[in-house]
Amino acid sequence: MSDVEKSTDNTGFLLLVVSISLATFMAGLDGTIVNIALPTISQAFNVSSTTVSWVATAYLLVMAGCVLVFGKISDIIGFKRVFLSGFIIFTLGSFACGTLPDMFNSLNVLVGSRMVQAVGGAMMTAIAPAMVTAFIPMEKKGSAMGIVMTLAALGTALGPTIGGFLTQYLSWHWIFFINVPVGIVAVVLGAKVIPASISKGTLDGFDRAGAILVFTGLASLLFVVSEGDTMGWTSPIILGLTLLVLVTLGWFVVHELRTNDPLLDLRLFKNKNFLFLNLLLSLVFFSFAGINYLLPFYLKYVRLFDTSTAGLIMTSLSFAMMAAGILSGIFYNRVGPKRLCILAGICLSAGYFLVMQLRPETPVLYVVVSLALIGFGLGFVITPASNMVMEAVAKTKQGMISSLTSLERFAPLTLGIALFNMIFLWGILTIATNHNVTMQSPASLKVQVLTAGFDLAFLGSFILGIIILILTLVIHQEINPDYKDESGEIGPGMI
Repeated sequence: MSDVEKSTDNTGFLLLVVSISLATFMAGLDGTIVNIALPTISQAFNVSSTTVSWVATAYLLVMAGCVLVFGKISDIIGFKRVFLSGFIIFTLGSFACGTLPDMFNSLNVLVGSRMVQAVGGAMMTAIAPAMVTAFIPMEKKGSAMGIVMTLAALGTALGPTIGGFLTQYLSWHWIFFINVPVGIVAVVLGAKVIPASISKGTLDGFDRAGAILVFTGLASLLFVVSEGDTMGWTSPIILGLTLLVLVTLGWFVVHELRTNDPLLDLRLFKNKNFLFLNLLLSLVFFSFAGINYLLPFYLKYVRLFDTSTAGLIMTSLSFAMMAAGILSGIFYNRVGPKRLCILAGICLSAGYFLVMQLRPETPVLYVVVSLALIGFGLGFVITPASNMVMEAVAKTKQGMISSLTSLERFAPLTLGIALFNMIFLWGILTIATNHNVTMQSPASLKVQVLTAGFDLAFLGSFILGIIILILTLVIHQEINPDYKDESGEIGPGMI
């Protein structure tokens, strides 16, 4: 009996999905859980807000630089080896984040530990979708991908809420310690239920030049967009790194098109449907970034809710996303991925439109409904779009494309936060200047300026929502002839 056949029983299927889902949830969670604790960490180490931001930034930079690298490596040496090694490194990095900084009284130690943690996170998330494709039976792939991808996005969305609770009622150390018992359970479980890795070659011919170029380029890009506003867009460091981004990523494209065994096969993007599918996924998370980042500020500074109440309201999005993600997995084979994507585009556009209408007197129920629509949109699009991307390539490139879908999840979130924050700040400064609004102006007038700034930023999400809806109308399911699971069967939705 093969490993795949063993996983077809309900218990084996459930445990395998749990193992993969734990990885994507924890890696996504740790991308955002730290942000709300940064002021507390800043006070603990007596450093500036600019300096302490490296605790969050370092994680994202390393994740962005490493995820494509480990996706390719997993295609060569096998998924299980990379996945379990990643969870071990992630768990050790989490323990180091919680213990070593106090021992050495150094923020630099915390930043270094976060970078170790990010390496493990990149190894786990890079291949999670590929493991679903490789190890889950045909009839269960849709529901499995729904659970895995939804929990990945859910971890990102719940990060600030969980981080705020742990920081307020325990200490900032627990935002890292929480990973340790989960990691231990996941490693033991994964070692038992994940089918053995099968090496398909050696790393002798691995595209090292491509790995260096993409790591440098993507890490530099995220640094520029994350720190450009703080350091100044015309500062020598930002300008120098912008030039480095253009050179390294441009060189990466040329190099990948010339090499025989590329880190990322850019020739796949010549297929317009494949290009549109990846663009769809990127824009979904990019548009969501503005809402997820700015709406808590609206709830706090315009509606005057306390942090815990604002966090509770935001959970309506997370619960809707989780419910829709599970439903999309269930109905994947019944209605087809394209219809689910169109439904998602409608929900997202409607939710973004409603959010754009928020005012100081807007009822809480209206906010909850708006967030729920957005959550349903995210939940209904992630599973089918990710599945269609994976189905479009051969089995030998599953790790590569799996890592690409992971990159398209967290990199647009980081880029989107920076862009929407810039739009918001530019909006309120422009409006305040044109209407002579100062700190001495009435509070009601200042609230109106803030609301107008939110409107402008949320308008950006609505425009992207319309583009997403258009993309859902033009994409279609396109099956690569070499896309097969380990049992030799065609993947979900192909019959």
